[in-house]
Amino acid sequence: MAIEIKAPSFPESVADGEIATWHKQEGESVSRDELIVEIETDKVVMEVVAPEDGVISKIHAAEGETIQSEQLLALLEPGAAASVQPASEPAPAQGADTAGAKDAEDAEGLMGPAARQLVEEHKLDAASISGTGKGGRITKEDVLAHLKNKPAAAPAAAPAAPAKPSVSEDTMPQVPAGPTGERIEKRVPMTRMRARIAERLLEATHGTAMLTTFNEVNMAPVMALREKYKEQFEKVHNGTRLGFMGFFVKACCEALKRFPEVNASIDGTDVVYHGYQDIGVAVSAPGGLVVPVLRDADFMSLADVEAAIRDLSLRARDSKLTIDDMTGGTFTVTNGGVFGSLMSTPILNPPQTGILGMHKIQERPMAVDGEVVILPMMYLALSYDHRLIDGKTAVQFLVAVKDLIEDPARILLQL
Repeated sequence: MAIEIKAPSFPESVADGEIATWHKQEGESVSRDELIVEIETDKVVMEVVAPEDGVISKIHAAEGETIQSEQLLALLEPGAAASVQPASEPAPAQGADTAGAKDAEDAEGLMGPAARQLVEEHKLDAASISGTGKGGRITKEDVLAHLKNKPAAAPAAAPAAPAKPSVSEDTMPQVPAGPTGERIEKRVPMTRMRARIAERLLEATHGTAMLTTFNEVNMAPVMALREKYKEQFEKVHNGTRLGFMGFFVKACCEALKRFPEVNASIDGTDVVYHGYQDIGVAVSAPGGLVVPVLRDADFMSLADVEAAIRDLSLRARDSKLTIDDMTGGTFTVTNGGVFGSLMSTPILNPPQTGILGMHKIQERPMAVDGEVVILPMMYLALSYDHRLIDGKTAVQFLVAVKDLIEDPARILLQL
């Protein structure tokens, strides 16, 4: 009896999903827990794996199709083996048209839905495509490779040159030569994740009274502490490296306790004050910037924070984040400095009312006790929702973070 393979159950925050990639086609064998299809949602890419060994007998949702929670995707015949068509005996000689039609028909029967769609879009001869799948099956990758290696069509014959008018060269107007290279444009649809990111950014700019305040912090104390203990820290904490994000996350947790408005959110006409610090950390993923959350970051050690951030970054890079990783958060920290940003105004992550932006560390001449000293400085930016947070509170919060970073012992002593 065939097993129904269905889409995962989407949480309330995810309305639907889209079939991103089928890794298996109809008639192909799969092993238990082998990846079959990837579903792209507004937040993450979800993977669907095979529940048992068997063969995909029928696919019910093509690539690019929008699906709902727990919708039927495919049927799996458990324990079956992939059918391989035996080599046929050479057919008697026929007319070229009849033979070509039969070859095309055979090739059509050996294509999956994704490959067939590409063949139809590009008006290709299926019989001319070499299949590398089981039993000579033509996969989507085979069609793409055929398109890549397909020779360009011969250019149309140039029109006959018009007769040259009998005008003196001195009186002929000089026309500047245009560009000789081809001006290529490519139009592709936005991914669901990219579209959702765009929607959220517009929502933040249109639906909040967003304002940004700046300050600068001397990074020399943290850099000295890191230089002194980084090797010992890595050895004691099983390879976890001592970075800068851990210090800023812990400093934000302490500052949020002192200024609960920055850790609150607006729900209609109500203000929700959170008695915990769930810190979102903006990381780069193939589909765009995502913000996984460190739960109860105020109870995590510096090593726990660094290890968790590294784990989330790696999973974001490999599209392995889950919806639970992305849900919630009471405050966000983003570090544009890793890409070289010297100063920026980060955009709020609703319904949060505050986000801290870190930037590039750059040596600058600073006046210290009446003398000019070269110090490694970083600009900090705090964007906040002015509907809830007054300018005074925002500035005091940012100064608290600055003081904690410039004297890291304050983080430990909670001063």
